[in-house]
Amino acid sequence: MPITRRRLPLSALRAFEAAARIGSFKGAAEELGVTPTAISHQIRDLEAELGIALFTRQVRKVVLTDVGLQLFPVLRNGFDAFQDAIERAAKPGGRTVVTIGATNAFTARWLVPRLAAFSKLERSIDLQLAASDDVVPLARSEVDIAIRYGQGDYPGHVVERLWQDEFSPVCNPLLEIDSAEAVATTPLIDFKWKRATPRNPTWERWSKASGVAIPDDTPFLRFSDETHAIQAAVAGQGIGLLSTLLVAPELASGALVECFGPRMPAHDYFLVTRPRATDNPAVGAVASWIKAQFAAVPDRDGRPSAS
Repeated sequence: MPITRRRLPLSALRAFEAAARIGSFKGAAEELGVTPTAISHQIRDLEAELGIALFTRQVRKVVLTDVGLQLFPVLRNGFDAFQDAIERAAKPGGRTVVTIGATNAFTARWLVPRLAAFSKLERSIDLQLAASDDVVPLARSEVDIAIRYGQGDYPGHVVERLWQDEFSPVCNPLLEIDSAEAVATTPLIDFKWKRATPRNPTWERWSKASGVAIPDDTPFLRFSDETHAIQAAVAGQGIGLLSTLLVAPELASGALVECFGPRMPAHDYFLVTRPRATDNPAVGAVASWIKAQFAAVPDRDGRPSAS
């Protein structure tokens, strides 16, 4: 008997879509708030109804069969369309909420100062900011657009490079520091990186790149949060090795100066979305706005970067 619209197994189809998107029954169970056993039973019932396997079960993961690969994008796009339509219908005056996920420091230093300008540009879209230093797959979160800081390895997502970050020794100009040798006599401001990688621009890496030794007895001011490290540098508490993107307003105003070189290449910023997410007009508008904002960031010579 063919499966009519009245007999569509919606719960089983939702379980299949989540498991296919995330790649595991356990992950699908966490997203849908049920047990992995319930997900497994629903998918087995769906396979029995269709008379064909949708997954190949492997150790700690599941892989879609050829039929599963054909069914998954149809269901994914359908559920995305349902969600978009329901959200539009639930918003008074046709307003839409788009959620941006980014690190705590980037959210506070880069996104928040731009919210008012965005609101004037897109009056029917409300931005919601989800600040976190944890990298969570978008499929398991309410985030529509993520601005990730790393190397761009985000499988299962659409990834666009936005900007390569640089770090530089900066300080309050009142400290009157004009040579790298000052690291021997001035407190150095440091913060803890969430993930330890060889590319993190640390004072140790800066020392090797510059050839300037940092004595063992050099005092350090260490922070768990990058934003607090920036505040300490502005307050004249020492020299901070900080992101030139995140301290750009202070460098422009003169509240901070690059007291000596060299600059250190750091990680890249990436725009990350779920497949086809930007087909939603509101999400697409926000993504375009973010890219335009990065394209307008001046390069080291003061010129806007290439878009």
